[in-house]
Amino acid sequence: MEATAEEVDRVVRAAHSVRDALADRTARAAFLRAAAELLEKSGPHIIEAADAETALGPARLTGELARTAAQLRAFAEVVDEGAYLDIRIDHEDGSRTPPWPDLRRWKIPLGVIAVYAASNFPLAFSVPGGDTASALAAGCPVVVKAHPGHPATSELCVSVLRRAAARTGLPEDVVTLVHGFDAGVELVRHPLVSAAGFTGSVRGGRALFDAAAARPAPIPFHGELGSLNPVVVTEAAAAERAPEIGAGLGASMTLGVGQFCTKPGLVLAPSGDTGDRLVKALTETVSSAGSGVMLDHRMRDAFLAGVRERAALPDVETPVTPGAGGEHTVSAGFLTVPAAALTAEGPHDALLEECFGPVTVIARYGSEDEVAAVLARLPGNLTATLQTATEGDDPEAAGLLAALTPLAGRILVNGWPTGVAVAPAQHHGGPYPATTSPSTSVGATAIERWLRPVTYQNTPDPLLPPELREANPLDLPRRVDGRRA
Repeated sequence: MEATAEEVDRVVRAAHSVRDALADRTARAAFLRAAAELLEKSGPHIIEAADAETALGPARLTGELARTAAQLRAFAEVVDEGAYLDIRIDHEDGSRTPPWPDLRRWKIPLGVIAVYAASNFPLAFSVPGGDTASALAAGCPVVVKAHPGHPATSELCVSVLRRAAARTGLPEDVVTLVHGFDAGVELVRHPLVSAAGFTGSVRGGRALFDAAAARPAPIPFHGELGSLNPVVVTEAAAAERAPEIGAGLGASMTLGVGQFCTKPGLVLAPSGDTGDRLVKALTETVSSAGSGVMLDHRMRDAFLAGVRERAALPDVETPVTPGAGGEHTVSAGFLTVPAAALTAEGPHDALLEECFGPVTVIARYGSEDEVAAVLARLPGNLTATLQTATEGDDPEAAGLLAALTPLAGRILVNGWPTGVAVAPAQHHGGPYPATTSPSTSVGATAIERWLRPVTYQNTPDPLLPPELREANPLDLPRRVDGRRA
């Protein structure tokens, strides 16, 4: 049932009223670990509901549940360690010009966070996912706007999180849930919401981003909107291992029926015999991929319309035609086009936009200049991949790596972007429209989105938060007078 404006107001105010309960780092860490444990115990019911609503399959959802629990436990460790507080202390120093006062800096939670659940990850990027886990770890209550594609799964998951809160002595309202399009708009506009996290389409994300910026008091909006995830295959790489690259590309772009935000959607491959061998291997791999069910009919219709539009463009060929695999399914395929058609603005610009589903575009280049011209026209991306020679020198590699780096938040060499490790050094973000801010939604540093720095100047020790007191009673990592302490 869709929430009314009054219900959204009630839920946000309830979340705001319990924010102080999350101040205890020990309780927060215990809550996150309890949430992971209860999710695993409820796994069979959650997976059954999610499969019924998304058709992603028990195997995929079992892995996603494990990832979701691991994210929660990882953020519990982040909270325990305390380095995320970024504590910096500079003692008074009258010898400097001008003199330094006593300064003590740390980071505090923003307040209530609005999280907008993703369609393609009903667990890892939805109610119990990374945005929720990182916000709770930062000490922020969360109000999740459920995705309409998996409402029952969302209700099951929020009930688990609320039970975990109660088990660890926290108010259940540290996590709440609302449904409905209008509720999502009301949420980002609510004066007690301090920031928002979103994973979804460019159109929907941009509308919410604009609403967040148009508020009387604008708030941070950390949105993941869309990504083409370009791949460049060098001449040397294609000459060395074209069949391997073609097979790897086919497996990556059809994974999950092409519904991963990191799906490689544009591949710059050489023309000539080496590129032909790559296309042949890709043809074999994609042709053998079975039809699959997309998340809902709206996405299926958009995919079919998108591939029809792109396939009808001049000089575009379809070695394997993507389209309807059946009444409810789609079949994978790919398009080829001369890279020269993409070097300047024109009718082929649609090929430089994400098409959600099992399709990719192979742009065949004849020179390094064509590669550079196409890369110069690309928008921001989550990932960019370079396929280079593994043996001997590859004279193009260094220059291409430098050209790809400004385009994305994660740069891969001789790998494939589908698959995002939940690791401390991970970065899942990129220049617009990949994300609306230079932040990550995966990895330990995702917590930084929900914090703001505060400095205390010349404050008596008894008045300071325990984290900043001279004796360091909580034994937290700190940088004192420029040195780690």
